[in-house]
Amino acid sequence: MIELVSSAEAWAALLTLTALEIVLGIDNVIFLSVIVSRIPPKQAKRARQIGLALALVFRILLLSLLVWLIGLTQDVFSVRGSSFSWRDLILIGGGLFLIGKATHEIHGEVEGGEEATAGAASASAFVLVIMQIIVIDMVFSLDSIITAIGMAQDLAIMVAAVVIACVIMYVSSGPVARFVAAHPTTKMLALAFLVLIGVALVADGFKFHIPRGYIYFAIAFSAAVELFNVMARRNRQRSAD
Repeated sequence: MIELVSSAEAWAALLTLTALEIVLGIDNVIFLSVIVSRIPPKQAKRARQIGLALALVFRILLLSLLVWLIGLTQDVFSVRGSSFSWRDLILIGGGLFLIGKATHEIHGEVEGGEEATAGAASASAFVLVIMQIIVIDMVFSLDSIITAIGMAQDLAIMVAAVVIACVIMYVSSGPVARFVAAHPTTKMLALAFLVLIGVALVADGFKFHIPRGYIYFAIAFSAAVELFNVMARRNRQRSAD
């Protein structure tokens, strides 16, 4: 451990991996912000806390099961010349879940968001939100940790990077969730991002890798445009008053 603290190479690996984990955590924060927007604020805060705590637990648990996790990347069966591992199946299932969930939410927003919001105030809705968070946490954690294994060899560095990234996710999730709840158009944009991320996960499961840089650039560019729209609407309201 002392050697790691005094090693410049270890610090460089920690910083690089932490930055990567934060970027990969954007997907998780977007999903959390959207999914908790349909339950009351107090429950939404609890759901975010539980969701991010579970994300940290899943990541550390997967890191402690490195041998088993590496085994998930080995092919288990093939169909017409295309081989699939358990990781591929999990990514395909998680991607389809994201696409289906985001499409359902978009339909609810377009057809009538008020009824859905009113129905979401029950305890059963809170449990349903937590279950959905658990499913998507498992998918994002698997993708995140397999990436970490490819970048760093020391378990202590990987655990430290994951913990730092989860803390930053927790700090940022509240403001992001409040912003999404206060601006309905940004929620629609976030749902569109989830569809895009879901498609990327399914593509990864079928061995067709879409560079994440393209996706994150599209997200950043669209978010910047939407931010300008929010500022313009706010200025028009002030001028009207």
